[in-house]
Amino acid sequence: MDNRNNDAVTPPARLQAAIEILAAIIAAARDNGPAADTVLADWFKTRRYAGSKDRRAVRDLVYRAIRAFGAPPPSARAAFAAFDDLHPLFDSSGYGPPALGENEIAAQPSLLSPWLAGLIPAEEHAALLERAPFDLRVNALKTTRDAIAAELEGAQPIAGTAHGLRLPEPLNLAARPDLAGLVEPQDASSQIAAAVCAAKPGMTVIDLCAGAGGKALALAADMAVTGKLIACDTDRGRLSRLPRRAALAGAEGIETRLLNPGREQEALADLEAAADLVLVDAPCSGSGTWRRNPELRWRLTPARLDAVIALQRHVLALGSALVRPGGALVYAVCSLIAREGPQQVEAFLAANPGWRCDETRSLTPSRDGSDGFFVARLSKG
Repeated sequence: MDNRNNDAVTPPARLQAAIEILAAIIAAARDNGPAADTVLADWFKTRRYAGSKDRRAVRDLVYRAIRAFGAPPPSARAAFAAFDDLHPLFDSSGYGPPALGENEIAAQPSLLSPWLAGLIPAEEHAALLERAPFDLRVNALKTTRDAIAAELEGAQPIAGTAHGLRLPEPLNLAARPDLAGLVEPQDASSQIAAAVCAAKPGMTVIDLCAGAGGKALALAADMAVTGKLIACDTDRGRLSRLPRRAALAGAEGIETRLLNPGREQEALADLEAAADLVLVDAPCSGSGTWRRNPELRWRLTPARLDAVIALQRHVLALGSALVRPGGALVYAVCSLIAREGPQQVEAFLAANPGWRCDETRSLTPSRDGSDGFFVARLSKG
């Protein structure tokens, strides 16, 4: 897609753009580089002449290819050659891709790579590649679900949540400043995980892997902004976004702590055995979110899965040390892989006889229409 004339927005030019972008995404997946959405955004930043329709068309082509292949295709060109309806666009025009050769081999579509297919229930394979719905959590500190539903056409309450709404189409919240602080985009599964925490006013609560604070804000609302809520993470960039979000939500007072990987205990020493509740929304494979981030299938390898499972054990040990006697630890992962969910909890209980499991929840795209999620509530005797 070249900035020379209007030929730049022809269908062949859009396909050539998609090939270039997909090649960059394949490389990023291999090298643990930026996410697909970031690659797309960066590509378009230098091609501002591309209109909204062009961007949408190119994005649709890219994600069509990503969803079609369970493992990275041998090349971006081979990926698009797998779609018969796109063959006429390989037309060797000024901005289109070169024509397909007679002996050119197209990549073979698949849902999941063989090693992953055996780890995830078969009934979830196709569901994991459907388009995810657009869910919101209504901020109970400032408004009600009914009030927001009346403002948003087609919004429906999400079963099993107290504050969730599902919209028929994605909502550009940047274009709705009137909703700032009133709603947060949050999948139903994450809302249910926060509900399993059962945070109450006056508690001391630690969100140990808080990220940008989506669940911390839900916990703050449940606590009516009383007690003590501490959001921790090792990612400075993500954690730094929480204070502004909290201010908009009327949830000022959330303490943030940046943790140094490998030295987390130093920053948490004053909280040992002090928390009524610790949420460990642990780093994971992200397999439950592949509807939103399908290129994550390309990034996961047996070695990376082993590494993230070891990290989960580490943060579970950190979190459990912060819980007071009689308190609770909630372990959550957005994964459908048993080694990260129920098997991880079983291993923790076997190694820590003073703990018991009070509740588990497993959510799946095919059964619940949500991201894949596993949540366990554990109590310290």
